[in-house]
Amino acid sequence: QVQPVESGGGLVEPGESLRLSCATPGFAFSKYGWRWYRQAPGKEREQIAAISTLDDRQTYRDPVKGRFIISRDNAKNTLYLQMNNLKPEDTAVYYCNTLTNLLPWGQGTQVTVSS
Repeated sequence: QVQPVESGGGLVEPGESLRLSCATPGFAFSKYGWRWYRQAPGKEREQIAAISTLDDRQTYRDPVKGRFIISRDNAKNTLYLQMNNLKPEDTAVYYCNTLTNLLPWGQGTQVTVSS
């Protein structure tokens, strides 16, 4: 079964940027809407951004609104998350999945924001 492969995380200082990728090789990526999630230490996984199938309409949770941008490249079967002006509270493992969580969860990619 296809499992998302998240990448692009790392250790950055507050105010810096990262671009995460979520690859889904062999999956019918273009037919689905997608979400990015994150899970901080000791907290539950939370959804932070979503992108629809037909018109690429994007929605964001308040903590990331205005700083993060979700996008998709159907030709590459890849989902992206551009993260700008990162804050320490953005530190978490980041995951992607379809809007209905069709796929098994991937390993995620660790983002650490610290000075």
